[in-house]
Amino acid sequence: MVTFLPSRPGRLADVPSFERAIGGAESNVACALAAAGHTVRWVSGVGADGFGDHLIEVIGGYGVDVSAARRDPARPTGVYFRTAGDRAGDAHEVAYYRAGSAASAMAVGNVDLAAVRAGRVLHLSGITAALSDTCLGLLWELTAPGPNRPLVSFDVNFRPSLWRDADGPRVLLDLARRADIVFVGADEAAAAWGIEGGSQAVRAALPQPRVLVVKHGAKGATLFERPQGSSARSKAVADHRSVVAGRAHAAEPHMPLPRAPFRGATDAPANTDGALTDDTITFVPSLHVDVVAPVGAGDAFAAGFLSATLRELPARDRLRHGHLMAAAALTVPGDLGPAPARDHADRLAASDDETWGTLRLGPGWTTAALRAEEEVHQP
Repeated sequence: MVTFLPSRPGRLADVPSFERAIGGAESNVACALAAAGHTVRWVSGVGADGFGDHLIEVIGGYGVDVSAARRDPARPTGVYFRTAGDRAGDAHEVAYYRAGSAASAMAVGNVDLAAVRAGRVLHLSGITAALSDTCLGLLWELTAPGPNRPLVSFDVNFRPSLWRDADGPRVLLDLARRADIVFVGADEAAAAWGIEGGSQAVRAALPQPRVLVVKHGAKGATLFERPQGSSARSKAVADHRSVVAGRAHAAEPHMPLPRAPFRGATDAPANTDGALTDDTITFVPSLHVDVVAPVGAGDAFAAGFLSATLRELPARDRLRHGHLMAAAALTVPGDLGPAPARDHADRLAASDDETWGTLRLGPGWTTAALRAEEEVHQP
């Protein structure tokens, strides 16, 4: 979508002007991954209008392959406006204008599935599932097991205002259970599924994904990772099918939602959960960040984590790269911040625990090190 950022704080009714930017969970991840040096393709739908031109040009400008993005002459490009306040605050407002948009018309029949499945990793979002029945059908198709399925990454991204009925939480749980890598905030798990009691309670509700990242906001993130091919739960992704009220997608019934509240053990950076004894559990605290705008951090975290995953870095470093990319987003007004240079991010990610705990990042931190290196190399 095209995003309109307010020129000053206040109610949408009071903001006199807005600055145009781009937004959207998957496009944010695509741009951040491309900026980090990866080969990325973005598959979506935009209108045959000026806003569609802008999205294609800006996303393509990050180095993302946009050749599979469909231009729809009959539907507009989605847009939204937001206030400058924290999304978690009562004063935060978001006005979406995406009903009937080109992206909401995506379906199995009008998306290049071969292009979608060509990468090593396919990143999807729960926001897309909420846009329309055809978008949801597309996600069921893309998360279905099969010989051509890449590694599926799924960010739950629970947005209650986008769902047209009460099925949203169950749909997201079923989709997450079909993925290989899942990102979910502890606050999302509580709001959507009534899960309380820490990250291990979330893992108990989501045993199927081999990799689960539970985010705790400013506190940090916990990674649950099962070795390749271990235990019968690895088979669960291949065996699991879903039937959502009124939408049959296979013959087997969906697994149940956890009863609210779902309580589990408290968070701990150790493998103490007897029900998931083959998990390795890693906790990494967040960085201290001088926040400019609290938006886009979740998408940036996913991009940093996936970048490190593609590079086959160890668990701690994957989480740290997620935190670093999130810090890049948090220190700019929009959803996308300039990614840190890979060697700079690698040096920070390799810090000892004491140094990591004392790092504080503010606006311009991603480019400050680059400028310093350029000055050193001046003749």
